[in-house]
Amino acid sequence: METRKAHILEHWQIVAILLMLYDFSAILLSYFVALWARFDFVYTTIPSAFLSAYVRSIAFYAIICIIVFWVTRLYKIIWRFASVVELIKVVEICIVLSLLYSVIITAVYGRMPISFYLWGGATQLMFLVAIRFSYRFILLLQTVYRKTDETVGRVMLIGAGSAGQMILRDINRTKEVNDKVVCCIDDNPNKWGRFIEGVPIVGGRDDILTNVKKYHVTKIYMAIPSASAEDRKEIIGICNVTDCQLKQLPGMYQFVLGEIHASDMTDVSVEDLLGREPITADMQEVFNFINGKVVLVTGGGGSIGSELCRQIAAHNPKQLIIFDVYENNAYAIQLELKEKHPEVNLVTLIGSVRDSRRLFKIFDEYKPQIVYHAAAHKHVPLMEDSPCEAIKNNAIGTYKTAYAAMVHGCERFVLISTDKAVNPTNIMGASKRLCEMIIQSFDAKIKAGKAAEIPQLFTHASEDNIDKDEIGSIFKNVKTEFVAVRFGNVLGSNGSVIPVFKKQIEKGGPVTVTHPDIIRYFMTIPEAVSLVMLAGTYAHGGEIFVLDMGSPVKIDTLARNLIKLSGYRPDIDIKIVYSGLRPGEKLYEEKLMAEEGLKKTENDLILIGCPIPFDIDVFLTQLDDLMTVAYCNRKDIRNQVAAMVNTYHPDNTAHL
Repeated sequence: METRKAHILEHWQIVAILLMLYDFSAILLSYFVALWARFDFVYTTIPSAFLSAYVRSIAFYAIICIIVFWVTRLYKIIWRFASVVELIKVVEICIVLSLLYSVIITAVYGRMPISFYLWGGATQLMFLVAIRFSYRFILLLQTVYRKTDETVGRVMLIGAGSAGQMILRDINRTKEVNDKVVCCIDDNPNKWGRFIEGVPIVGGRDDILTNVKKYHVTKIYMAIPSASAEDRKEIIGICNVTDCQLKQLPGMYQFVLGEIHASDMTDVSVEDLLGREPITADMQEVFNFINGKVVLVTGGGGSIGSELCRQIAAHNPKQLIIFDVYENNAYAIQLELKEKHPEVNLVTLIGSVRDSRRLFKIFDEYKPQIVYHAAAHKHVPLMEDSPCEAIKNNAIGTYKTAYAAMVHGCERFVLISTDKAVNPTNIMGASKRLCEMIIQSFDAKIKAGKAAEIPQLFTHASEDNIDKDEIGSIFKNVKTEFVAVRFGNVLGSNGSVIPVFKKQIEKGGPVTVTHPDIIRYFMTIPEAVSLVMLAGTYAHGGEIFVLDMGSPVKIDTLARNLIKLSGYRPDIDIKIVYSGLRPGEKLYEEKLMAEEGLKKTENDLILIGCPIPFDIDVFLTQLDDLMTVAYCNRKDIRNQVAAMVNTYHPDNTAHL
């Protein structure tokens, strides 16, 4: 059976044999036709010397041609995908062989008519090219015929440059792409009124709307990978006025490699509507800071925590510890990092930041040098319904983690805070402001050499006091630096509006927006985490770093654009419903309190808010009382928080 299979020719080999037979016949015919035409297509008038020279040499020449074609791999080319490169290769080979034949036949048999050399070589080239490109030509005709049907997508291509040309060619030659490009848009006036692959370039971005109607466009493809974020935002804004489906190239990478295809076109993302270039930070300082150190990330399975773990793993830590109370998220990021960074010493631990004994055991065993504290309850409406949980997890959890870090020799503690901590109207924001005040208190006490005055908060009756000798020796060499990094909403994070809007659109609506005027600051998760890590390297202790998140975005506009990007019309195909502000929700978020000033850092995107002074001793005493109130689950906890955070003014009537 195996011997039989070995003698079965592959399809390409059969095609190669047929091509050889065709080439042999075509070469014989080419030079005969050239000689015959020279004498007015009258065979009897051809001199016997010329005819004899042709007969004696042509078969030998044809065999040489076939050998050369085989050596140069012409018989192994997939001709249905042949392009200019293959055409040039055939032309070059035929010219060289024709010149060689001219020299040989002249040297051996004497000079032949000039037209025999010229027309023989030209006819040979024509026959060889015709058979090789005929299949592709037939496919092209079929594609063009098929794409004249009214059911195809009528595409406007934005960008008549190299990327646009690649997309246009791919659409024209690919059966699976049921689209037809009917017009092109380009901002270069020099291209207007001209054609690319037979498609007219009808104007610039200002002509998009006019030509969408004129050419009955149903899809718009943006093929401008090098365009700035501001230009993309403006063009997307114009396209969103239409009912067309909008897609774009993902970026410059594939364009540089010359690997652009119509299938690479992706839906326009919401990030494109932010109207700014992606924030890129020089991470060399972060690498120097993290390299060779033990790093602990609390809440390491969350949206911010997991991205912290990804970027830390890429910066060569001595050990990375993922700590989270939710095992599924922790397991997911563990699997991802083990696959992407198998060289990293990775430890994944389950536990709560509320549990001092668990924290002390982890700090004692692994001795982390850097802590990124991302563990927190962040959902505003849920925390309004469970205020004591916000205090237990956010404020008390931060306190216990910070205390464990301090007494176990941690070098740097970075708190992930939020712009909702500024003039908070909800318990979640107030709890995060308490977290900021906690790390400021720790830092102030340490710098004053009074770390021993920071009380150890107990929630377990049998908890051992860390100061076992009761003379404060454990606090003598405390050098931990505590800082906070404050930023706004991150696109795509757990609980953010974007995933909620997308699910509502998939279900056919309605899309719920709390208020038509509500605004928020947005940043992508990788951007925010890069700046958090960079800010951590600038710390000297006690700072509240504020990330510059650009201009705020109107949530109503965001929802409408997302509906349009999904191919629907707001208020027609997908309804928008205004549900009213939720308990504790503000129309706008602030990055700084009125009392705080700003100081610059080495990075223009990272600023420092000057701390608002408060009585630290009173605050630390109040924290003990607050913990008691929280663990007793008392309903009046908001009043206790308001007494500690003077910028927090709760609406108690909303919770009666």
